[in-house]
Amino acid sequence: MSDIAFLGAGLLGGALAEAAAKRGDTVTAWNRSPDKVRALGQFGVVAAATPAAAVRGARRIHLVLKDDDVVEEVLAAARGGLSPDAIIIDHTTTLPTRTAARAERLKAEGVKYLHCPVFMGPPAARNAQGTMMVAGPRLLFEAVKSDLSKMTGRLEYLGQRTDLAAVNKLFGNAMIIGVSAVIADVLTMAQASNVSPEDAIKLLGFIDLNAIVAGRGMNMAKGNFTPSFELTMARKDIGLMLETAGDRPMAALPSVAARMDQLIAAGHGAKDSSVLGIDAVQPK
Repeated sequence: MSDIAFLGAGLLGGALAEAAAKRGDTVTAWNRSPDKVRALGQFGVVAAATPAAAVRGARRIHLVLKDDDVVEEVLAAARGGLSPDAIIIDHTTTLPTRTAARAERLKAEGVKYLHCPVFMGPPAARNAQGTMMVAGPRLLFEAVKSDLSKMTGRLEYLGQRTDLAAVNKLFGNAMIIGVSAVIADVLTMAQASNVSPEDAIKLLGFIDLNAIVAGRGMNMAKGNFTPSFELTMARKDIGLMLETAGDRPMAALPSVAARMDQLIAAGHGAKDSSVLGIDAVQPK
């Protein structure tokens, strides 16, 4: 048994609080919309009227909030009830620079703080699946490691640099959003070609995205643009894609085509199409 508080009980926060209560933890939760907390009562989660009331007596406080501004607002509201020994576990997706500044300020104020964003949706949170990243003081991480391990399928400690989990969370979300945008364009081409969307998605299974990241992605990171799929040929193919889609709206490929045109005009056409990343890896 342990005393845990959740500040933020939306889709993800509510799922994490539900899972904790089902594991036998004593859980108190607060949310700006009280109905969301009351719905967790069936699992034994106690509703609190204010952030300060929620954290009073808790040894671990989980923040699952919208953004940096809300984190600061809720932390300020909770301070009156915060125990000196409590550890704040912040799962919010936040700006790295503000995360680092927050961690530094809280440390100076004697508040224990770890930033622990996750890659998981509500179903994964209920079943301790997905990934949780942790950045902050190692001693704090070691103090809560076993507890956090119960919340996730994979727990990754990234080190004491306090903004590193925030940065990696944005990396991951960029990949998720970017892939979703390209999938939307694939479905647009499928519609234009009278191919069912389900069949189009099945065909994407032929492509090993992990291998692309490990191979092409690592070459990009190293600035190795030795051609295996020349930029000019890739641009030709994108032209075919855009022509296939016709005047239907597209999410990603028109912007990729425009960037390719810039690079070809700059003399990079014979390099690998991964030269799209050249400005990110050139020395400043």
